[in-house]
Amino acid sequence: MAGPATLLVSIAHQARALRTLQAAAAPHPLCTPPQPSHTQTFSTSRSGPARHSPGGAQELEEERKAPWKSPKEGEEGGDLSPPSPGEPRAERLARRETLRERALHSKMSRLAEATSQLVQVEQTLLLPLLQQHPLPLHPKDSIEFTNICSHMILQREGQQFERDLHEAHQCLKTIVEKLISSLAAFPSDSYIPVQSALRQILQNLLAT
Repeated sequence: MAGPATLLVSIAHQARALRTLQAAAAPHPLCTPPQPSHTQTFSTSRSGPARHSPGGAQELEEERKAPWKSPKEGEEGGDLSPPSPGEPRAERLARRETLRERALHSKMSRLAEATSQLVQVEQTLLLPLLQQHPLPLHPKDSIEFTNICSHMILQREGQQFERDLHEAHQCLKTIVEKLISSLAAFPSDSYIPVQSALRQILQNLLAT
């Protein structure tokens, strides 16, 4: 059995993992928006020959190669339709890569949200109950979760990054499942709100 001190250790590691996930989900520092001068050049090049402005020609070429961009990103005439049979292979690969990156970013954001919810539930609901009824806890799982997230942020992309993201997802799911199992061993009305909140977090994780 473990009391509040053990839970606080787990919460500390989960909070560290949360900060790591939030940092990994942030835009890459090299991905800076274009400078105003580039934007002005691009606007001019669209109405005139692209050769008059190397910067404008490059951005115009990028626009031609990326028809799937949304108008919300500052481009006009965005095309979100499926690839046509005659679409060049390079453009199909670029489209697929963009969709994959968006899916990974979405999964990481949901993982960070679930981690934040877990920390909040543990701090506000579970911690007060442990002062009266100690529960079986597994802080090693939270340590493992932190280590996976720390390793993941060093990758930022590639297959290893995807594997780390999957492992982090599975590890957090295990933490929540073990907490639910521990609470089930102590049938009491006081644990109902905690169990309900944890089941909701687990449901969100299973949906990702």
